[in-house]
Amino acid sequence: MGYTVNAPKLIGVTAEPVTRHERKERTRRALLDAALKLLADRNFASLSLREVTKEAGIVPTAFYRHFASMEELGVALVNESVRTLRGMLRSARDDRRRTTDIISASVRTLYEHVRAHEDHFRFLTRERYAGGSAISRAIAIELKLFSSDLAIDLARFEYLREWSAEDLHMMADLLVTAMLGTVVELLEVRSGDVETDKTIIRIAEKQLRLVVLGVPHWRSRT
Repeated sequence: MGYTVNAPKLIGVTAEPVTRHERKERTRRALLDAALKLLADRNFASLSLREVTKEAGIVPTAFYRHFASMEELGVALVNESVRTLRGMLRSARDDRRRTTDIISASVRTLYEHVRAHEDHFRFLTRERYAGGSAISRAIAIELKLFSSDLAIDLARFEYLREWSAEDLHMMADLLVTAMLGTVVELLEVRSGDVETDKTIIRIAEKQLRLVVLGVPHWRSRT
């Protein structure tokens, strides 16, 4: 008499299924990363859609599920870079534990963000003066918003509360210009050169202090 043995089937352990939204976000991220990699030593205008999709490992037609054009991809890179930095610097200024030295906190945050995202900032500094492109306009808009955020924060200081909006924005523009100069200096230095980085940070802090101390003195004479 035979017996039938119902042996349990072995089911392999698999990862949780990826949703359609997650797949789309991964592909979008792959396209952005591919563009940044290819832009390491060239300008955006020289980049083609086929190059980006090949680097990302997708077919060219799939590109349009994520971006309407190459310029839209470039603007997305701008937004990702500058908006993150704006948020980080605002956090540095709002952190009550560090209000005793907001300038040092802001410079340190700027330094850490640039070193962690050098490809982003090379792209920004290279494309800032690209001449009327959607990307250069996006950069200009983001920097203006960056300056406006800073002007609002400056108005919180007691000795600046009586300043006009125009003067606050002027001071904020000077601070942003100084920060951008620091970004360019950092990108020109080989990553890992600790001593040179320390010098750049020290000079950046001095420049910002000169603006913060000098502008109020200049204004009192006008």
